[in-house]
Amino acid sequence: MTSHFYEPANGHGLAHNPFKAIVGPRPIGWISSRDSQGQLNLAPYSFFNAFADTPPIIGFASAGYKDSVRNIEQTGEFCWHLATRTLGEAMNQSAATVEPSVDEFDLASLTPAASKVVGVPHVQEAQVVFECRLSQCLRLTSAAGEAMDNWLVLGEVVGVHIDTALIDDGVYQTAAARPILRGGGPGDYFEISDEARFEMRRPS
Repeated sequence: MTSHFYEPANGHGLAHNPFKAIVGPRPIGWISSRDSQGQLNLAPYSFFNAFADTPPIIGFASAGYKDSVRNIEQTGEFCWHLATRTLGEAMNQSAATVEPSVDEFDLASLTPAASKVVGVPHVQEAQVVFECRLSQCLRLTSAAGEAMDNWLVLGEVVGVHIDTALIDDGVYQTAAARPILRGGGPGDYFEISDEARFEMRRPS
């Protein structure tokens, strides 16, 4: 095998940074939040995942101290939404760089719905929603211990909404909602489909 090797601090030498394409496709952290004055915010983050199941903990990372991070630190609450093929364009629209006073729900023609446990509204059109309470907000550091302008927000899932159409015989059907995931390149996404599914059981 011929290997393309690079040290990130010195540049990658390619047409596009391969890091995000290699660590992918990635689930999308489509996050709604609200500041202490009640202003709503809705934004997608491509660095997102689940980190624990008892209690369930999810997290997203923000490059820069953006509105979502500030809002969640102020209120201690947020919601996550499953980004699906049907809502893909709306999700992308909510990524627009706008002033904090702009409501991305309006911008993306989405409906804010009251949540059951937290005070932050969620996207009514989303088929899966996690209502979350902030557990940790961490500023990332480099290996040298230098503070970075990157923030990791972790939240405990305290409420879950699932469209019953996605549940078959008591089992959640991952592909049924056609979730989309972020790939590499300036705009690559992937869709999960049942045709791409295969089973591999963990050894006993």
